Amino acid sequence: MTALVHVHIHGAGKVGRALAAGLRRAGWKVRLSSHRRDPSPLIRSRMVVLAVRDSELAEVARRWARDGRVAEGSVVLHTAGARTWWDLDPLRRQGTSVGQMHPLLSFIGGRQQVCWSGASMLVDGDAAAVAAGREIARALGMRPRSMPELDRAAYHASAALVAGGAAALVWAASTMLCRAAGVSRREAEKMLAPLLLSVTDNVERTGLPGALSGPIRRADAATLGEHLKAARRYAPQHEALVREVGRVQLGMAGELGEASVTALGQVKRLLDGRTAQRTRSKERPGVRDGKPGSLDRKDRSRL
Repeated sequence: MTALVHVHIHGAGKVGRALAAGLRRAGWKVRLSSHRRDPSPLIRSRMVVLAVRDSELAEVARRWARDGRVAEGSVVLHTAGARTWWDLDPLRRQGTSVGQMHPLLSFIGGRQQVCWSGASMLVDGDAAAVAAGREIARALGMRPRSMPELDRAAYHASAALVAGGAAALVWAASTMLCRAAGVSRREAEKMLAPLLLSVTDNVERTGLPGALSGPIRRADAATLGEHLKAARRYAPQHEALVREVGRVQLGMAGELGEASVTALGQVKRLLDGRTAQRTRSKERPGVRDGKPGSLDRKDRSRL
């Protein structure tokens, strides 16, 4: 009889290979199988992780249930963030404990060194599968979190907005920088990467909106105006992105309440493409002699 391995990971893509490497460094016995080649007729492992594409998950579960691929007493978890653990229901109906364990990290493959420590692992499913997912998460130094009622589409969209969105912002910023400074794209990226890391650190330590920095937090319309001119000159294809991200920052600045409503209104006009006019506005709640004060929720919602 073949000896049980600690964990069997099926799917040798970005996530599967990263999980295998991380668990091996933690001292676990890991068997990694490619999805292009079916594993052995009977997978003998206490824990089985399905690290396949979202679109292939249900089909694998049906085929494995039909062919009896999973040994009795094993638990099966999948790593798809946009799916639920019910995608493994064909296996569950056969008595296998099933669940989901999605690492909330960005995976790009290659020689990427994944930093697992402190990251979240979404773990849900049957009791035995949740226990196994939590065990894997702790072995990697991650924080297991269970959210049974979570809308998986919203969860995955928020993750994609950060992971893909941050990369897209650096791409747009590096376009502007390399054209303005005459440096290579790679050099611009290396200049911006530590800045991105500092933002990450500020978000973790301070939270939002406190981690916001820059001219919109200060309601510095003059500097913002120069930024928009630079975007139009060096990266016109990304000017709309600069304005849209600015509008999000404007809402954050309103929550902070450090700048006056009048000053933030000037910033809004710039972002909307309207020329700021020097008009004398009536005193509004939260503004005294042009200085910021305490803004109530109604004032901030107008920004």
